[in-house]
Amino acid sequence: MTSRLWLVVPAAGQGKRMGADKPKQYLHLEGQPILAHTLARLHEAFPQARLVLCLDPEDRWFQPDWVPFAQWQRVPGGEERMHSVVNALQAMAADDDDLVMVHDVARPCITRDDLRALYHAAQAHRGGALLAMPVADTMKRDRGDHLSHATEPRDGLWHALTPQGFRYALLHHALTQAQQQGTVVTDEASAVEALGEAPKLVSGRRDNMKVTHPDDLALAAAIMAAQRSTSNRSF
Repeated sequence: MTSRLWLVVPAAGQGKRMGADKPKQYLHLEGQPILAHTLARLHEAFPQARLVLCLDPEDRWFQPDWVPFAQWQRVPGGEERMHSVVNALQAMAADDDDLVMVHDVARPCITRDDLRALYHAAQAHRGGALLAMPVADTMKRDRGDHLSHATEPRDGLWHALTPQGFRYALLHHALTQAQQQGTVVTDEASAVEALGEAPKLVSGRRDNMKVTHPDDLALAAAIMAAQRSTSNRSF
């Protein structure tokens, strides 16, 4: 039996760092909410996938017509990202060998090529895979006082991106164990690593940015315009 692909998009955050009157996933980018752009990019790469969208139960901004997928379901988001993903895993009727890819709703610039590269790597590697980017800058460490006390070697360091993809059984076990232990993980790979697995790092594009601060909206718009203008459209 061929394994199915499930896409999980946690979108229950409040985006308080944006200082806006609504969660950041509903702020407009080129005339559409960030959420709509992100779902459109995912659908372009995987039109037959099943989508599980994690939303705040009291969300009053969401509109179903922003979802391009034929097969999708809404589940309540949790207090933290990992709780939203656990809710999604528990709600989906997935087989153990199905592939689950989790993507940040605030990464609307993800490209089709990166999505497919991650998909193939996660299919092939037992420990799953994640998009990531090698650290290019000098890394400094402070002691909580905003003073530079040490320079950290950057060899072997990567910025974790999304999507991150794993077989359903592995991801469910990893996140359930983290939840039972009272551990809050900031990405799915952290939970899988805690089981002794080593997810594959798939080098992703640097323009796969996460919209977090107000000035990120202008940068995301510029990136999307640049992506459209390239002769080899990869999104």
